[in-house]
Amino acid sequence: MRNPALPKGKAGTSRGPTTKSAPEDLVQLLVDRVSELNGHSALTPPEDHAEEVILDVDLNGARYLLVRLPKASKPGVQLSPREREIVRMVALGHPNKVIADVLGISTWTVCTHLRRIFAKLGVGSRAGMVARLHEVGQLDTKTAVPPNTSERSSSTGDAPFATDQRNAARRMIA
Repeated sequence: MRNPALPKGKAGTSRGPTTKSAPEDLVQLLVDRVSELNGHSALTPPEDHAEEVILDVDLNGARYLLVRLPKASKPGVQLSPREREIVRMVALGHPNKVIADVLGISTWTVCTHLRRIFAKLGVGSRAGMVARLHEVGQLDTKTAVPPNTSERSSSTGDAPFATDQRNAARRMIA
């Protein structure tokens, strides 16, 4: 005998369960049927992104709850404040030596932070790190000052250039 609570349909159609994803199909049938009984569409998302109790029943001494939750937003990567600062300086083009000097840490420590950031993001390069953080909207370079490369002098070597970068980086975090 057919259960009258379930909608009519043939197995394998959009209204009936399939063997490929039977649990999902059964839940979809349940949601559709309860929505029909309540007089609203199953496709309508809950208002103001809150959860919505679709069904709350006691059956054979057990309570069953069907709750619609809003879609989870894309989780961001959790970086420490120090890691965020290093990312910001890398995004501005500062080398590890300048980052270390400005932050008062060793270049080895900067490298360790970068390795950990790469692992958290699943990337293998500085460019990949910057691109990934830009994709997820976690890159903040608006308040930073990029390194000044206009005063680089080839006749005196890189010393003025490095000093200039350190000064620009110091202004950036001050």
